Amino acid sequence: MKVLMLNGSPNLHGCTYTALSEIGKTLNENGVEYEIFQIGAGPIRDCIGCDKCRETGCIFTDDKANEFLAKAKEADAFVFGTPVYYSHPTGRILSFLDRVFFSGSKAFSFKPGAAVASARRAGTSSSLDVLNKYFQPCRMITVGSTYWNEVHGFTPEDVHRDKEGMQTMRNLGRNLSWILKCIEAGKKAGLNPPELERGSQTNFID
Repeated sequence: MKVLMLNGSPNLHGCTYTALSEIGKTLNENGVEYEIFQIGAGPIRDCIGCDKCRETGCIFTDDKANEFLAKAKEADAFVFGTPVYYSHPTGRILSFLDRVFFSGSKAFSFKPGAAVASARRAGTSSSLDVLNKYFQPCRMITVGSTYWNEVHGFTPEDVHRDKEGMQTMRNLGRNLSWILKCIEAGKKAGLNPPELERGSQTNFID
């Protein structure tokens, strides 16, 4: 079992990375592998709604979206981490996830997912609300903790001193590990995801 985490911060080893690393340490303690995928500081393109991705993957190949999607297909669960900019996730993680989910939603279906936000003081709840909205239309299992999935601090050292925040990250790691093991046990018992009704798409209201 492997959890793929996305660090949506341009700062490779900052506060968001510190939170994700605490989750990862707990995952390892519970027998689950993890990888932190760095979105980096380079330019990230917006989705342009061309629908070409449904044929061959995202047409833009000058950033890491397709690389992440290839890893997502092999992952068992996800954590998306973002710093807070103006009470909102970073624009780069939203552009990145728009393209990844449009081009490869099947890679996320029926898999657990969690969002994590890092802020100096405020804006975490609204940021989590935005990221959690990626999960529902892909039929993902949203994973929580013992508080909102957030840490506070201006530096990684501050985050380490946020005792409740770090506790929340560890409990998130435990919850995620447990859900993955429950899914694995269900598969061994012959339980499969439900068949979905398809065919109706309302683009107007009479």
